[in-house]
Amino acid sequence: MEKTVVLITGCSSGIGLGLAVRLASDSSQRFKVFATMRDLAKKERLLECVQGCHRDTLEILQLDVTNPASVASAIQRVPEQHVDVLVCNAGVGLMGPLETCSQEAIKVVFDVNLFGTINTIQAFLPGMKCRKAGKIIITSSVGALQGVPFNAVYCASKFAVEGLCESLAIVLQEFNIHITLIECGPVNTSFLSNMQSMDPEGHELQGLDPKTYALYCQYFQHCQSLFQDAAQDTDEVLQVFLDAICTPNPPLRCFTTQFFMPLTRLKLLSPDGSEYVQAMHKFVFSTSEPQGDQA
Repeated sequence: MEKTVVLITGCSSGIGLGLAVRLASDSSQRFKVFATMRDLAKKERLLECVQGCHRDTLEILQLDVTNPASVASAIQRVPEQHVDVLVCNAGVGLMGPLETCSQEAIKVVFDVNLFGTINTIQAFLPGMKCRKAGKIIITSSVGALQGVPFNAVYCASKFAVEGLCESLAIVLQEFNIHITLIECGPVNTSFLSNMQSMDPEGHELQGLDPKTYALYCQYFQHCQSLFQDAAQDTDEVLQVFLDAICTPNPPLRCFTTQFFMPLTRLKLLSPDGSEYVQAMHKFVFSTSEPQGDQA
């Protein structure tokens, strides 16, 4: 049986690594996986996880989504440049008061999350159109559908990806290409620890006004509690990706959790946004008292 060719970006850790391992370890060997990452020095963890896998099910490639030349080089390593399923998983976060976020940090977020996704889709889309078949799966986030305090830059980049994909999906119906956004909530991966974030005790917040500092301290505590109490196991999230890969006609959006659905629905029920803003404020800031002013 001919294998389904899957190329995944951002496979050095987290969802990308887990998905590559699950597909490459498939007992029926239905998939040929090209697991890509920016820095091949980080491939050892992936190799450890796939020990014993059939050698024909996994290949690791260097691919930096922010570098079109790197993307083009990776395509040339794929036989006949044939990819059935493209998983755009590479992403970075940025958490902190907007006025403390450097232009460099903001640029990195947009370069990876938005322009990296565009670069990757642009490279693989012509082949899919020519074959009139394909799936493009995007690792998205509840932060792509609703604003989250102190995540303005990250949410802005992910909102843009939602608009990109929703617009593409309308046209790609004509080519039998399905684009699916996997809307993830908190997941037990290294994403939070790897995220660019401002430590409440760090020097980045020096000079911040006392009120914003107190609110950020409160949000930081809320975020840590949320990951402890509501984060999903990676395997639970990976099953949503697998379903999208294996379903003949996957929907535009798949949600890994219903935890945030009441807030998501509120945006539709109250289009002017005022009810959502109040509800999110209550959700984040009404659970505990602010830490107090910066010393």
